[in-house]
Amino acid sequence: MTASLFANDPLALGEPAPGGRLPVLLEEEIRRIYSRSPIYGRRFPLHVEPLQWACYREIPALSKREIVEVGHQSFFADYRAIERGFADRTFEYESTSGTTSSPMTVIMEDGWWAAQTDRAYRASAVLREFAGRPHRRCVLAPVGCSSNLCPYEDHPFPNRYFNGTVYLNLSSDPFAFSEAEWDRIVVELQATQPEVLEGEPVYLSLLARAAAKRGVSVPSIRAVILTYGKASRQHGRRIMEAFPAPQVDLYGSTEAGYLFVGGAFGDDSRAIDENAFIELVPWRGGASGIHQIHVTTRGREAMPLLRYHTGDIVQSTPAGFRILGRERDLHFRADGSLVSASDIDGALPESFSCWHYCLSQSGESRWDFHYVANRTQDHAAVESALSGLLGPGVRVNAFRRKSIAPAASGKFALLKPLARA
Repeated sequence: MTASLFANDPLALGEPAPGGRLPVLLEEEIRRIYSRSPIYGRRFPLHVEPLQWACYREIPALSKREIVEVGHQSFFADYRAIERGFADRTFEYESTSGTTSSPMTVIMEDGWWAAQTDRAYRASAVLREFAGRPHRRCVLAPVGCSSNLCPYEDHPFPNRYFNGTVYLNLSSDPFAFSEAEWDRIVVELQATQPEVLEGEPVYLSLLARAAAKRGVSVPSIRAVILTYGKASRQHGRRIMEAFPAPQVDLYGSTEAGYLFVGGAFGDDSRAIDENAFIELVPWRGGASGIHQIHVTTRGREAMPLLRYHTGDIVQSTPAGFRILGRERDLHFRADGSLVSASDIDGALPESFSCWHYCLSQSGESRWDFHYVANRTQDHAAVESALSGLLGPGVRVNAFRRKSIAPAASGKFALLKPLARA
């Protein structure tokens, strides 16, 4: 029986087993997850014989929607023990909206988030120097995205400083921040003098705009982490102009932890082997090395995930992987070929410059390109380039805007095709 394909280093799965059996470390983790969370035995009972690849693939993939529907309590044999854990702080919880219509509660054991973050840092050539040692970090991202330490109301500066990290923003739409709010954020950034700046790319791009407007530089910054959302090269360039430091693409989610890390725009992201087993599932025929991912977390006590369908798409590259983004944010031309945000970046004229953009489909052959910039760009050149990218008969209209609204979660999308049936 053919083995399933994984993004991990083959050695991370354990020694290959004969006769179509799973590698030892993968099987051990699956059985550990079954022993910890009754939800999996109810969905698909396991036999006691060594697991074969055929059996592994019969385990139904777990979706975020299913977790929301059955409730986080389904992961635990005795939820009262978890509630006691909240009281003595051996467990904590986070609520994440993501792409579902209802919020999902994530239970995590104390220290899990910090430990898996440390492992993600150690997997990065840029971030490795910060792992395991105190360092100052500033975070600017949707409220609620950076574990449950993010503030939800107007806390003064000292109360947004946790273990060397300052959470800079108090709300989740950076286009709605007043100039006084940007003044406060920039001052706190200067006061902290962080070594690491982390954030959602649009938030950091607008922070770069605010810093440039105020003539501020922060030479202490040695690494910029782009996370919580898909970055465009426009974001990367604007951030680099204000904060000239290596940029890292760190991909993951609240419920699964960090999964891939690599250089921003380098198409070299690698699985973080110690955090999860990442199965590559062919998507729409598997053309051009494009895959869905099913995640099995490693060493997780509370709410371990087994074959969790994240809803994200990755593409194999010679150097590793390119994170293409959410399934719903990818477009297919009339000939069936794929268009992602990376293709938009490549199609835009070299002279084009903005703080943020969004290409949104309004009809079968009609698209609107909204962008935020200091000055109006060459619309004819932009429209021609994007129409050529999207295919024959497609019309694109460009509009310069003062702002582009985020989703209810506070996150932004670069590409918004019409929903597919």
